[in-house]
Amino acid sequence: MKYAKIGLLVLLSALSSIVVSAQGSPDYGSGLKLNLNNEGSKFVRFIFWNQIWVKSVKNNPGTLVGGESADHSLDIGARRIRTIIHAQISPRYLIMAHFGVNNQTFINGGAPGTVGTGANGAGKKPQIFFHDVYNEYAIIPSKNPVTGKVNKGSLYAGAGLHYWNGISRMTAASTLNFLMIDAPIFNWPTLEVSDQLIRQYGVYVKGNVNKFHYSFNVNKPFATSMTPVAGGPAVDNNGNSKAAIGGYVDYQFLDQEAQVLPFRVGTYLGTKKVLNIGAGFFNNKEGTQSMTLTKVIKKHDINIYALDLFADLPFGPKEKNMALTAYSVLYNYNYGPNYLRTTGIMNTGTVDTAFKGLKAQEGPGNARFLLGTGNIWYTQAGLLLPKTISKKLRIQPVASYSLKNLEALNEVGHYYDFGSNFFIDGHNSKITVQYSSRPLYNNNKVFKRAGEWQMQFQVYL
Repeated sequence: MKYAKIGLLVLLSALSSIVVSAQGSPDYGSGLKLNLNNEGSKFVRFIFWNQIWVKSVKNNPGTLVGGESADHSLDIGARRIRTIIHAQISPRYLIMAHFGVNNQTFINGGAPGTVGTGANGAGKKPQIFFHDVYNEYAIIPSKNPVTGKVNKGSLYAGAGLHYWNGISRMTAASTLNFLMIDAPIFNWPTLEVSDQLIRQYGVYVKGNVNKFHYSFNVNKPFATSMTPVAGGPAVDNNGNSKAAIGGYVDYQFLDQEAQVLPFRVGTYLGTKKVLNIGAGFFNNKEGTQSMTLTKVIKKHDINIYALDLFADLPFGPKEKNMALTAYSVLYNYNYGPNYLRTTGIMNTGTVDTAFKGLKAQEGPGNARFLLGTGNIWYTQAGLLLPKTISKKLRIQPVASYSLKNLEALNEVGHYYDFGSNFFIDGHNSKITVQYSSRPLYNNNKVFKRAGEWQMQFQVYL
């Protein structure tokens, strides 16, 4: 572990010195956009990006990696490889497609059925799939298509596999401009359970009324079929799933944010002055099931609520381009009695059945308790340091904290992350380094902690 940390720091230092001496690239501008008329109101836009991760992980007790007992593990893989294409060929119509792959490691994340070695070995040839595919119609456009004047209100309606979700700003987070290295994941409350990577098929409306911005949706959740255990917790089993409804409304006190695509910015790096307060909800009737000791099935509604605050505020002399970014959100989750879910991002570990020590209740590798019935408070903040430190390489130290008070656990969990973004050309080219510390549970109580170092190399065009 010590040598892995040293290696990461040496690599970062080398990259930093290269970046400082480089001339950099021209400003990104409007990106890869093909205008279909002289005004640019009809266009096709392409967005490409990838996020490559290097991870050094202190594994949970009782972990195998590649069939071998492993206290620590090192991995280099793809967190995201994505493409977006969206087109506006009239003032009224928009179509959007978003596809790619996620979480490919040296040992998992590959195409279904790929095991062993050779051309189709473990982790190879991951499946490309659609993340978003939807159509949208402008009932009341943001701008009058005849006069070009900005309307005080707008209303758009769309349908498809979409990302116009409640319950919080971060539930619709853009993956291109996170403040931290990634989202905390519990901001996506149905992730890979009753959705397809956060998305469900449905219909939505979005728009604004003066400084109030809104989106509401009615979706059809994907089927879930986990079998409850007598006397056990609620599990994801929605049978013939009922409609899910959700929404989010925020009031934008200062600069107004773009609403063409659903993706909410994590940090503007001093280019906007933003202060928003928002609230959202999600409801799915009979989304989970539990079983009594007498083996009677009970169905439970999923109800989730959130309140959040986002600030991105430039300060100090203009030439220094300093900015403070902060976000705080409180989630209240109710999935039914003692519902609990775990996750491990790009987790390369499997269970060591021969391990005789105290195992982590969360499971192997970097698994952690993600969310459950209860409350989670999450806060993150970052400071964009002045240009006087480096005019080319911009530095932004960041930190976040999660407090998880979950019904199924006997002890509150405290999760910490800290690190820094190193911007070569804003978010278009950046390196992020982060250390994360997580509690480990046994018998519903914390018995130790573990951590992991992560480094991300991101480019998007």
